[in-house]
Parts: sequence; structure tokens; C-alpha cells
Amino acid sequence: MKKNPPFLLIAFVFISVAFSCNTVYQSQTLQYKTYRINSAEQQDSSLLNFLQPYSVNVNKTMNDVVGVASVSMDKKQPEGALGNFMVDAFITMAAEQYNTKVDVAVMNFGGIRLTQLASGNVTTGKIFELMPFDNVLILQKVKGSALQEFLNIAAEKGGWPVAGMTMQIKDKKAVNIMIGGKPLDPNTVYTLANSDFLANGGDNADMLRTIPQISNGYLMRDAILDYIKKLKSQGKNISANIENRVTNAQ
Repeated sequence: MKKNPPFLLIAFVFISVAFSCNTVYQSQTLQYKTYRINSAEQQDSSLLNFLQPYSVNVNKTMNDVVGVASVSMDKKQPEGALGNFMVDAFITMAAEQYNTKVDVAVMNFGGIRLTQLASGNVTTGKIFELMPFDNVLILQKVKGSALQEFLNIAAEKGGWPVAGMTMQIKDKKAVNIMIGGKPLDPNTVYTLANSDFLANGGDNADMLRTIPQISNGYLMRDAILDYIKKLKSQGKNISANIENRVTNAQ
């Protein structure tokens, strides 16, 4: 039997090793665990000394008062004043940042990370607590039929904050949807402001995955801060009311 020349054998071994060293693995599941650090934990003095200059600057910024809440606003379903305040910020600032008319703003209920924004001074740090993640405020051109599916998800989960529209929940479906005072048209294309998290299919919003996103990297947290500044420039305090935007059908 004819033998392979030595250089071919060496080449074969080299290629085999090269491919075996570049095996690509993909995670099948992801698990997270939260660790709370409090005063009972042992402190590292050297690390504290290293962080101290940064801590001073961060604390100063976080303690800056950005506005005053005239009423306490709670996180509630199917509708809460805190959620209304946030989506009002999103629809207003999205229209300004993208220089276009925005028909609807929607936020997932779980994205609200405080149960209440108390009346009185509101600091930068409190807004970071309210919206700690760097979610981006994006726009999508959504056909009415897809928007109906999306709002069905909101209804199934008990009701999410909305602006620019009203709806009712019946049998875990969104019904009697009114946008700009008119019934939702399945064939009309609406401009939707929401988070990149939802646009990428988060909270089971898979119907939004394939719809192109319009994004300039504007953070939702910055939208809230800018909205508060806008209110302040108009001589207004931070506030929102229950307006029957989302109700349970009788």
C-alpha cells in the first residue's frame, strides 16, 4: 500500500489540531443570581480607599435634585400613575429626539423598577433606581394587526403603561383599542415608541422581532430626565394621574 508523503501527514495533523482548537460552543441556558451587599459584609479598606474619589463624584451626581413630584405615584395594574408618567416621557421625548410624530408609546410593567415615586424632591439617583438598565428608546413602524398582537401580550400580562391610546382587557385580550381617538385599524401603520428590549422580542413580544428599529442610542432613562427638565422649564412639577388608559372590560 502506498504511504502518504511525510509533509502531507504533517499538514493533515496540523489542520486537525487547528480545527479541534477552534470548536465553537453556544450556551443552552442562562441563569442569574442576585447578591445583596450591605453593611454586615466585611469591608476591604484598600478597595474603599481606591474607590473613594470616584464615590464622592458619583454620590454628588446621584444626589442632585432634578425635579419635584407634586404627588406620590404608584406602580399598579392595569394602570398606574407611575407608569403613565414614564410613557408620557417616552412619547414626548421620542417625538423630539426623532423629529417625528409618535402615535403610541408602550412600556412593559416589569421595566418599572420602583413600586412608588414619592412626592417631594426627586434626585438623579432615584431616576436611576426607577430605570437602572441602559435600555434604548426606539421607534418601530408597526402595522395595526401586529400592534394588536403586541397589545394582546400587554393584556395577557395584566396591563402595561400606554400613551397616545386607550384599551380595555377582556379574556386576556386587548379590546376597544383607540389610537389618537380612533379605533385601531389593522391595515394602518403606526409609529410605536418602546424599548429595544421589547423590540428584540423580550416579554414574549416576538411579533416585533422582524420589524426594523429606528434608533439613535437615546436611553429611556435619559428620556425621563429630559422630560423632567422640560416640565421644569414650563414651571411644572412631576405628576401623573389615572386616566382610564387601560381598564378591565365589564
